[in-house]
Amino acid sequence: MNGTGAGLKGAGLEGAGLEGSVSVRLETAAGRVRAVSVKVRRPAAARALCGRTPDEAMRLVPLLFSLCGTAQSLAAMESLEAALGLDARPHTTARALLADAEAATNHAWQVLMDWPARLGEAPQPKELARLRAAAAAIHPALYPARDGLRPGGGSLRPDRTALAAAIAALRDGLERAVFITLPPADMAELERWAGTGETSAARLMRCVLAPGMAGFGACRVAALEPHPAGWFGERLSADAAFSESPRQNGAPAHTGPLARQQAHPLVAALLARHGSGLAAHAAARLVELAGLAERLASRVDRLDDAEPAPNPGATRRGAGSGAVETARGRLAHWLRLEDGRIADYRIAAPTEWNFAADGPLAQGLDGTAADAGLAERAGLLVAALDPCVACAITIQDED
Repeated sequence: MNGTGAGLKGAGLEGAGLEGSVSVRLETAAGRVRAVSVKVRRPAAARALCGRTPDEAMRLVPLLFSLCGTAQSLAAMESLEAALGLDARPHTTARALLADAEAATNHAWQVLMDWPARLGEAPQPKELARLRAAAAAIHPALYPARDGLRPGGGSLRPDRTALAAAIAALRDGLERAVFITLPPADMAELERWAGTGETSAARLMRCVLAPGMAGFGACRVAALEPHPAGWFGERLSADAAFSESPRQNGAPAHTGPLARQQAHPLVAALLARHGSGLAAHAAARLVELAGLAERLASRVDRLDDAEPAPNPGATRRGAGSGAVETARGRLAHWLRLEDGRIADYRIAAPTEWNFAADGPLAQGLDGTAADAGLAERAGLLVAALDPCVACAITIQDED
C-alpha cells in the first residue's frame, strides 16, 4: 500500500510551506517493517541571513521561520549578543517567559487540533485561539514598547496584573479544554482520567495506552541532554554538516517533551513499563502543559525592571551561539560576524535530531508489525516527535 493514510494528515504540523518537508518510506515484507528511510528537506534559510547586519537579521528571522518564531528570534538574539559582547542577563527570566508562552501554544495546537483529528473528531480552533490570545498578551505585559526581541533587550517593565491575567487565562483554558479535572500525576490517575474520555486529550491517551500502542516506537536512542549554547556552538562552527546531521557523543538523540520530562514520576513509570513509545511521548506533552501555569507564575515572581544592555563599543568581528527550549525540543543557533555583518550562520533544529536517518523515528519504526494499523501508528509516532515541517509517509509492501 502507498500513501499517507487519513490518520497521517498534518502529522504534528501546523502550516507547512517554505520550511521544507519530511518524507518517510517504510518497506515491509513478511508482516514486518524491513527498511525505514527518513529524509528531511529544507531550504537553506540560514543562508538568507548571511551578509545582513544584526538589525536586518533580527527583522528577517521571524519571517523566515513562521513556526516557533519567538524561539528562533531568541536564539538569534542570544547568538548576536555573544558575538557583539552584549550582557543581557537581566532579561533572561523575561525571555524564558516568552519562550514558555510560545511553547504552550504549540503544545496546545497538537492537543486541540491534531489529536482530535486523529480520533476522527472535530478540532477545537476556538479554544486554541483563546490560548493564543492569552499567550500573545505576555510580550506587551513585559515590554510595553514591544521591543523585547532585539539584541540587548528592550525596556523591561513587567505589568504583574496583566501577566497574572494572561497566565490565569492560559491555566483556565487548558483545564477546560484538555483536563477538565486536576491533571493526572501518576499511572493510576492517568488510567482513570483516560478512561473517562471527557476530552479529546483523554480519549487520545486512552488510545495510546492500549496494548500494542503504548510501546509502539520505543527504541534505545538517548535523550538529548540540556547542553548549553556553547556546546552547540563548538560543533556548529567546526562542522557545517552538524546542522543537517547533529550527533551527541557520536550517536543520534531525541529532543522534546519526553527528553525534558523523563524524570517526572508519571513519565518515568511509563518509560519503565513501555519504553519510549507513544504512551510516554503523549504523557510527557500533557505533563508539560499541566505544569505550565505554575512555571510561568514562578518566573513572574523573579522579574525586575531592566534597561537594554549597554553597547560595549563598535564590535564588528566575533562569533556567538544561542540555545532555546521549544515545544519540539532544543533549538541552537551559531553565527560569525565579519565587518559588522553576518558572514556565516548555522542552525541545529529539533527536527534534525528527531528525524535523523538513524534517529528515534527510524529506529522506532524498524522491525514493527506491518498490518492494517501501521499507517495510523506511524502517523502517531511522527506527531509525537513533532516535525516543524510537513511529513509524508509511504508504505511499500515488497510481497
